[in-house]
Amino acid sequence: MNKLATATSAYLKSAAHQPVHWFPWGDEAFAEAVGRDRPILLDIGAVWCHWCHVMDGESYEDPVLAEYLNQNFVCVKVDRDERPDVDARYQRAVQAFTGQGGWPLTAFLTPGGEVFYGGTYFPPEGKYNRPGFQSVLQQIATAFRDKRDQISHQSAAVRQAVAETLNEAVAGEASDEVLDGAVAGMERTFDFKNGGFGSSPKFPHPAAVIFLLHRWSDRSEDPVQQMIQLKLIAMAQGGFRDHLGGGFHRYSTDAQWIVPHFEKMSYDNSELLRAYLDGWMVFGREEFREAASETVRWVKEVLADPEGGYGASQDADVGLDDDGDYFTWTYEEAATALDAEELEVAAAYYDIGTAGEMHHNPGKNVLFIAATPDAIALRLGQPPARVLRLIQSAQDKLRGARAARTTPFIDRTRYTSWNAMMASAMLHAGQVLDDPWALQHALLSLNRIRQESPDPDAVLHSPGGLSGLLEDQVQVALAAIDAAEATGDRSWLDWSERVMERVWKEYWDTAGGGFFDTVPDTARAGLLPMAAKPVQDAPTPSPNGVAGIVLSRLAEHTLEPRWLDRRDALVNAFAGGAPQLGLHGATLLLAMDWKLHPPVHLVIVGRSGNPEAERMHRRALATFAPRRVITRISPEEVGKRRLPAALEAMLGQANDPCGYVCVGTSCSLPARNDETWKERLDSAGLTRVVS
Repeated sequence: MNKLATATSAYLKSAAHQPVHWFPWGDEAFAEAVGRDRPILLDIGAVWCHWCHVMDGESYEDPVLAEYLNQNFVCVKVDRDERPDVDARYQRAVQAFTGQGGWPLTAFLTPGGEVFYGGTYFPPEGKYNRPGFQSVLQQIATAFRDKRDQISHQSAAVRQAVAETLNEAVAGEASDEVLDGAVAGMERTFDFKNGGFGSSPKFPHPAAVIFLLHRWSDRSEDPVQQMIQLKLIAMAQGGFRDHLGGGFHRYSTDAQWIVPHFEKMSYDNSELLRAYLDGWMVFGREEFREAASETVRWVKEVLADPEGGYGASQDADVGLDDDGDYFTWTYEEAATALDAEELEVAAAYYDIGTAGEMHHNPGKNVLFIAATPDAIALRLGQPPARVLRLIQSAQDKLRGARAARTTPFIDRTRYTSWNAMMASAMLHAGQVLDDPWALQHALLSLNRIRQESPDPDAVLHSPGGLSGLLEDQVQVALAAIDAAEATGDRSWLDWSERVMERVWKEYWDTAGGGFFDTVPDTARAGLLPMAAKPVQDAPTPSPNGVAGIVLSRLAEHTLEPRWLDRRDALVNAFAGGAPQLGLHGATLLLAMDWKLHPPVHLVIVGRSGNPEAERMHRRALATFAPRRVITRISPEEVGKRRLPAALEAMLGQANDPCGYVCVGTSCSLPARNDETWKERLDSAGLTRVVS
């Protein structure tokens, strides 16, 4: 066993048996490199990463290659989910060489942690237009021994390049022109034939979908509606979605959304869940509601911890020669599970044939919706209702047969930022889908984060794990606001305020504006002391963009000027670079939208337990509105809670219950029951399709 045997990370523990003398990231590894005067081989990967497992099996489990590594290098292995701060900096460094990053990330460092060469996956011998790993190792070892001056010069140049790219703050002014330009840029890259942005591979970009939903709700421009619906439809119908188990895979390898990379990430599914819930509320398409509902089911069955919290990911494979075999089907496998009628309908519906889509096994079919039930009914001369019943029974049988297969590994680690994102999405699902489990489990999960946090105003990256990451703090603060709106419990809002006060104190760049991704600490090893101010959604929502939304919502809930001042300073710190961010700046663009346009306040006055007030509250929570703010207060709180000025003058007439819609400086007449409340929401142009 090497130094990884006691690691908590599933990815690191999976390498504990390897003959490579792995170190985890830390001072011990750097001291070893300095003491032995050896370069560091840094391997960054993840437990869900297919090519990480391939490189482990091909190279790091080879005793001969491991012996060469042990003699000539100090080897450090990092889980990118556990240490996003390490990954962020070393990805940028390797990109300086190759122009691209990814996992596994393979970097070669000086004993002090400076990068002088790197890449991603290296096969043992040269293939795939990549150099062989053994040859690369020999060249690196020779260069480190004989060309120290060249290595020193190269690592200094890389450090300079990384320093320039890590600071993504470019000052400017937010404007509608910036938002309009972003929409136009998305339209230029949109694939109106297949749905989605670009060609292949295709990523889900849920933040861009949500941004476009906000813009369409404000302006109702047809191309925006087309982009939203085409993208959501294509992802829901394609093999990118798991049609048996629910949820979505990480990305599509092709332009048609058919063949995915099969791993499933918590963060993708939480944000896609939000996008489909909003899409269902706005457009009322049944496939959007179904995709959202099935995602909730997958989370409940696979990721959810009964005591609160959510796992991080589900792997794609169960072995090195596997490529999504758990999720795919040969025609013979389907025929074994189904009767003749079910097979005929399922083959037409999911395009199950003798020739499939998987290169490693051409008989394997990815399930995707290839024809509508009505079209199948017409072709087969069957009543549509019978075809629907056969599709349902086939799904049930295929799901049961799949359950008998070896299940890909599930990483149960509860990363705080991803847990907050999922809890937020589940709060939304609980109301929109009328799913009590989703709502209660989300609150249980957030309570668990709060209880396990060592400080009342800060959270760790995982239980007992790393501290001082911006993304954890702002995602928790955002989810706490969602919990306050969902429950009317002010303590959630207080927690969000405490967290954001500390974020402002510890992460804000007083010189250049914007938040650093970590609490500045010059004593940390390698490239970690380098300041980073991220604003791209890559792939999770940018923490600075999320912070802008949190600050806006706190300002609306508390009417405290400091939150607006801080939001404006944050948005202005990045606004100059927004036009160049495109798709990857959608979360920042949403924060800009909050700055530029008035919020929609939905205020419900009513005692807890009042059935009519509860119905009105749920209706508000299941209503889509851009920049929505929901406040639930009791009659006793009237006059004690700060509310929009236009509303405060009307609240002397408030009954129990009573609801108000306020947009900007104007408020509707009070609604004193749920039927009138629905009319008020409809007349304000707010969208709700759920009864």
